[in-house]
This record gives sequence, structure tokens and C-alpha cells, in this order.
Amino acid sequence: MLNFILASAEMPMLSDLVWIFGLATLVILVFMRFKVPTIIGFLFTGALAGPYGLSLVQASTTVEVLSEIGVILLLFVIGMEFSLKSLMAIKKAVFIGGSLQVFITIGVSTLLASLLGFEWNVAVFIGFLISLSSTAIVLKLLQEAGQVNTISGRTTLAVLIFQDIVIVPLMLFTPMLAGESDNIALSLFLMAAKGVAVIAITIVTAKYLMPQLLFRIAKTRNEELFLLSIIVICFAIAYLTSLLGLSLGLGAFLAGLIISESDYSHHATGKILPFREVFLSFFFVSVGMLFDITFLFKNIGVILLLTLLTFGVKFIITTLSVKAIGQNFKDSIIVGLSIFQIGEFSLLLAKEGMRLNLLDPVTYQYFLAISILTMTITPFLLNNREKLAFKIINLPVSSRLNKRFSSKISQTIALNEDELKDHLVIIGYGLNGRNLSLAAKSANIPYVIIEMNPETVKVESSNGEPIIYGDAANETVLEHVNINKARVAVVAISNADSTKRIVSTIRHMSSNPYIIVRTRYVNEIEENINLGANEVIPEEFETSIEIFYRVLDKYLVARHDIESFTEEIRSHNYELFRTPLSTKTQTKIDLPEINFVCLKVEKDSGQYVNVALKDAKIRDLLGINIVAIKRNGKTITDIKAEQTLKFGDAVYVVGKPDAIEIFEKELEVD
Repeated sequence: MLNFILASAEMPMLSDLVWIFGLATLVILVFMRFKVPTIIGFLFTGALAGPYGLSLVQASTTVEVLSEIGVILLLFVIGMEFSLKSLMAIKKAVFIGGSLQVFITIGVSTLLASLLGFEWNVAVFIGFLISLSSTAIVLKLLQEAGQVNTISGRTTLAVLIFQDIVIVPLMLFTPMLAGESDNIALSLFLMAAKGVAVIAITIVTAKYLMPQLLFRIAKTRNEELFLLSIIVICFAIAYLTSLLGLSLGLGAFLAGLIISESDYSHHATGKILPFREVFLSFFFVSVGMLFDITFLFKNIGVILLLTLLTFGVKFIITTLSVKAIGQNFKDSIIVGLSIFQIGEFSLLLAKEGMRLNLLDPVTYQYFLAISILTMTITPFLLNNREKLAFKIINLPVSSRLNKRFSSKISQTIALNEDELKDHLVIIGYGLNGRNLSLAAKSANIPYVIIEMNPETVKVESSNGEPIIYGDAANETVLEHVNINKARVAVVAISNADSTKRIVSTIRHMSSNPYIIVRTRYVNEIEENINLGANEVIPEEFETSIEIFYRVLDKYLVARHDIESFTEEIRSHNYELFRTPLSTKTQTKIDLPEINFVCLKVEKDSGQYVNVALKDAKIRDLLGINIVAIKRNGKTITDIKAEQTLKFGDAVYVVGKPDAIEIFEKELEVD
């Protein structure tokens, strides 16, 4: 005990770590009860433990160093997860939508900051801070809600990707705004030259050097060596860029990008992630330590006003930017409601601004307060973004714009409404919708598709698909596909709220179509049926049924019995999977006590090898029947008594599991 106390006195960082992690555990445990992101918990932990709170942490410099490591690892992982192929698939949303959102936000924020009395360079820097959003919070919430692959989710991801890219030049421009360079033109030229050199080195390393190096390291199958090599690559390249006068973060990002082009990026990401989470927590704690809670309460009125102004500016600009790339009004609003907050990279930039005296302590406190408030309300707005989007659309001004937009859509549809009768309406052209259209085409069933992605509509329409652009919750769009004359309508989209609105609208317009809905979760069945759906197919339980079908098939249960069993599960709304075991109605299935397997002959001699089957007496001794033998690529199904088993044969046998196990041991090498 005495040694521990002495060690703590000699190494104050130890007690600081105990306080930080202990307090963070309690805070995050409470925050999780209210579904508040862990990032907010770390910020709050820093505020409590810092000099403006309980003053529990003494070695703040050490915490700063650990936080810098966290930022380096964060940018390193972003680089490793950065795929040029996936980027090109959403390049329009990334480069056009993302650039519009970032640069217009910088421009408007700079103007507003100038009107508030800030000097031009400080105003531009404030624009930098306001333009960025929280990738960590937003993507985590979208993943938990299963919304990443929706149109609005993909567009949100695209804008966030551009923000992650643009952080690098913003960090490079920040010292120039602080006046650290007398000749801006020369500084820009040198920065461009360094950038070109670094990019050239990155390309050469990623293409020729790194794959070979990582291959040799991975070939050793030594996980410690692999992890050590990844960490060395990260910090070595970060150090190299710092020697060139560029940021450590840029080097870490490039290091991740180099590894991402190899076959080992996923494995490397899995190895680094735990370290990133630990060290990154210090970054948010260190930011929280600089936040004065008393400052928030003393200036609550001004802070709330500035928070509202920040929300309004980012929401409007983001919505218009997404609308400008061809997205519909509703999804544009949803994206605007998703990335209105100030993000973690803004906090990183703000700390750099403090170091360069671009921000004074009071302005920094205002910025921290606004950042934390916008991050805190993000989960609550993001979880209700669908409802809020529809409420905004139904406002008088929004409603007129939406109707005008819908009328323009209707004029561009090239379908012949008179020919649409007794047809299939497919809502959503994702994987399920695409497969359904292929099946309908194969069966000569007339169909029409409603899709919300304008690029998909453009491409598929040019390929001859009967597809239109529009929101299926809009009666004008449904009228155009003659929903009242359709025999079946299939809703195959990922958004649960939109699905319910579509079902309700269809049923309000007509009782004729048979509505089939695909959902993600079984708890959505009842509500969709109450709204008018005839069948609801939940993915989570259909997957379970398919797996269990194969399990029963492996147990050699009769196909007829398996199909009857699965139909019984579906007819009772998956009750078998939804209720505790004690309340289930158990279905009797006759499980035969035999198995059908393939065994490999790995011996060239033995009791059953190179011996005629009539002499080996496998059936008499073990109760096993040999039904086929595969030898030299040919399958022998006519098994005669004189047949022998030879080395290398694949033997297909039927029998009881314990007997098969005995037979397998006789065939395999000891």
C-alpha cells in the first residue's frame, strides 16, 4: 500500500488516469440511460475533472499528449477505412454536395462573424469551425438505426466524407490565417509543392512498397509483429510530414490511406480500433477540461441564441446543398437535420486556433458551449428526423415548394397510365426491388417501379425499366402508377417511418392492391398491418427461418415436414421466435437418428482400406451404408460387394452419428 502511495506521488499521471477513467465510467453509464453519445460523456467528464470543475486532474500536459495520440489514431483509421472505389460510387454527393455545404457554410459564417465584430482572419477561422459536423456521433446513430444505406443516410455519409477530407487543407490554412507566414502566395506554393511530393510518395509507397512489406510481415503469422508494424508505419509517416512542416494528422491520414490500398487494411483497422478509442477519449476529456460550466450558466441566453443561429445556418445550407444535387425535398431536410452540429474535428481545429491566438479564451468558451449543446441535442433530433421532416414539408411555404416539385416530376414521367392495370407496383429499387423486378419480368408480370434516387431512375430508365422518380407517400405519384388498379404493391425500402406512411397512403387511396411490406424488425409487423398491409416480412426472422430450414435439412427431416413447420411459424407471426420457451407451442418434428456425410480416406491400409466391402463387413459391424465413392474426379454410385476403398477416396455414407465417428477414425491418419 505504501509503495502504491509513493508511486502515485512520484507519478501524478497515475492518479489522474484513475480519476478520468473512474469518473468517465460513472458519467457514461448515466448518459447511456438517456441514450446520450459517449463523446458527450467524455466532454462532461473533462468539465467535471478539469480546473473549472472539481480540479481532480493535475497533469493536464500529459492528458494533452495522450489526446494528440488519439487524434493521430483517429485520422489513421479514417485513412484506412477510406476506399477510393466506394468514394467514386457517391462522388457527386461527396464532391458537389459536400463542397457546397462546407464552402457556403464557411462563407455565410464568415459574414455573420464579421458582422459581430470579428477581424476577417478570425471570422474565416470561425467559418472553418462551423462548417464541420460530427462524423463519430452521426454515423454511430445511423448505424444503430439501420439507416446508413437509405438515400438520406448515403447522402449524409457522402457529405461527412468530404468534411473528413477537407479537414486536412483547413488545418494547413489555419497557420496562414494566424499570420505565421508573411508571404501568403509563397506559403501556398510551398504547401502545394509539399502536398504534391507527399502525394507522390504516398502513391508509390501504397502501390509498390507497402503491399510487399505487409505481406512479409503477415506471412510470419505473428500478431504482435503485425500490430507493431502498423503502429510504426502510422507514427513514422506522421513524423515525416511534421518534418516537412505539415500536420501530424495529415501524415496519419496518409499512412492509413497507404495501408487501405493493401489486402491487410481490415485486419489492421481491427487491431488499431481499441487503441484509438482509449486515446481518443483523452482528446474529448482534454477539450472538456477547458470548458467552464459556470461560463455556460452566466451567458446562457447568448449561448442559446448563438446555438440556434448555428443550427439554422447549417440546416438551411445543408438542405439547399443536398437539394442542388438532385435529391428530393424530404431527404434534403433529413440530411440537414442530421449534420447541423459542430463536430469533433472542429474541436481539434479550435485547439489549434487557441495555440495560434486566433481565438481568445472568451470566444473559445462560447464555441465550446455551442459545440457541446449541438452535439447533445443531435441524438434527439436524429431519432425524430423523419417526423420533423414531414412537419417541415407540411409548412405553408414548404408545401407549395414540394407541390411545385411534384408537379414537375409528374410532367417528366413517360409511363402510359392507360396500360397500367392488374400490375405490380414495386416501391424501392434496392437489392430486393431489383430482384423482384427481374422475377416479374421473367414471369411476364406487368410492373412499375417508384424510386427516390434520381441517379438510379436516370440510369434504369435509359435501360428500359418502367421506373419513375417520386415519393410513394405522395398521392400524386401513386395516382400516376394507377395504384387503384394494381393487384399487388410491394414496399421494399429500409426506412420504417416512410414505409408506414406509404402503406397508410396507399390504403387511404384504394383497398384494391394487396400490400406486401418488407421490414427489418418483427416489432414493425403489427403497426403496418393495422395501417393496411396484408403481409409483413421481417428480415431478421426470415433469416432465422432460412438458417433453421437448412439445419433441419441437415438433420434429414423430410422436406414436406420442414415446409409445413416454417409455414406454421409464419402464419403465427413468428411467435416461436418472439415468446419465452415456457409459453411456446412446441411443434413435433420427427428427427431421424441418422446422418449423411462425406469422409476422406487418408490411409493406404487398414481394417476397411484396400479390402472388398463384402469382406470388410462395414454394414454388419457399424450399421453404415456406403452410397457413393468419389475417385479421381469420378463419382461411383453403383456400389458392388467387390468394391474397395482406396487412399484419397471421398466416401459418402449414411448411418448413426456415433457409428460414423468410429468409421471416420478408421479412415483418418492418427
